Amino acid sequence: MFSVVYIICRDMEEAGHIADVLVGERLVACANFDVISSVYRWKGRVEHDTEVSMICKTTTENVPAVIKRARELHSYELPCITSWTLDEGYGPYLDWVKKETGK
Repeated sequence: MFSVVYIICRDMEEAGHIADVLVGERLVACANFDVISSVYRWKGRVEHDTEVSMICKTTTENVPAVIKRARELHSYELPCITSWTLDEGYGPYLDWVKKETGK
């Protein structure tokens, strides 16, 4: 099975660093970034920030290790690191994800 791991980062520098490590360690096949605007409640206050979202493609088997490693590298006290499984996808692409995340 395959999964997507969604991570919110402080900025592009942090996202790039986390992606470099995750891809370099073969935990994810690739990561995509997008600058986003966020509104959230933190420690009793409503916050407005610009952050970077990451979409990382991997095998479902790797998800616990991706979450653990991303948490180790992340600057936030309570980072958004979530995942969901993929029910379907383009077969040759998923084969590539499996190959790139193989140990």
